[in-house]
Amino acid sequence: MGSFRTFLAVGNQLALSAALTAGLAACAPAAVDEKTGGESAPRVVSLNPCLDAILVEVAKPDQILALSHYSANPQSSSIPYEIARRYDVTGGTVEEVVALKPDIVLASTFMAPATRAAFDELGVRVEAFGSPMSVEESIDQVGRLAQLIDRSTSGDALAAEIGNSVSNAGAEEQRSAVLWQPGGIVPGDQQLISELLRAAGFSSHSAKLGLDQADYLSLEQVVASPPDVLLVAGQSRAQQHPALAQTDTLVAEFDPALLYCGGPTIPRAMQRLRQIREQLS
Repeated sequence: MGSFRTFLAVGNQLALSAALTAGLAACAPAAVDEKTGGESAPRVVSLNPCLDAILVEVAKPDQILALSHYSANPQSSSIPYEIARRYDVTGGTVEEVVALKPDIVLASTFMAPATRAAFDELGVRVEAFGSPMSVEESIDQVGRLAQLIDRSTSGDALAAEIGNSVSNAGAEEQRSAVLWQPGGIVPGDQQLISELLRAAGFSSHSAKLGLDQADYLSLEQVVASPPDVLLVAGQSRAQQHPALAQTDTLVAEFDPALLYCGGPTIPRAMQRLRQIREQLS
């Protein structure tokens, strides 16, 4: 019964908020360029940290009304802190976003249905994006976002940088590697980061061990069957264990921030992977 009352309270609050803000959103004029008098490029609020990272690369600063709150936290951001701190952020509530009067809200396909419904009721345009599973999908995502905000030229430049970072990464010989992520898990063979590993000259040792997406890799498994390279992206006890130094494996740190997103994260991830690959040579 308590849960039902809570549900009604939340519903009533959302309805009241919608009633108070509907007039404001419906009457908001199109953004006007003060210099030319014509319509300016769309202004946006992003609720997705991976879209934040693309946005700060391709948009003009005055187009970005706010980023997601994830980008304000160095532990969850794919954007350098000195860049992210230049922008406002929101907690993602409908009230916060509507108050900023964006032309477009950039969101994840996992946005809560109630939140999406509230934006729709208020006439706020929402563009939802999924998580790219390949370099090609990430390049397509960059192009779509750039086109939405009338910044196709900047989007093309970022897309070219991403493509070049992967195509120019070649290595003459594949060496076995394990990417040991936070929590001791490993990526599946179809994940974006796995494609980057292959492009940098690494084969998946975790796949050879029969492990798939988000499977747990124990310290015992690593010691019993060590790869050529162990990329450590976590801080668990096993991932810092002295026993790792007793193997012939090259143990290298890999910033977890390079795992979260595609887009401009890809060139940075490839740069780090190439550095590690060169150590083996």
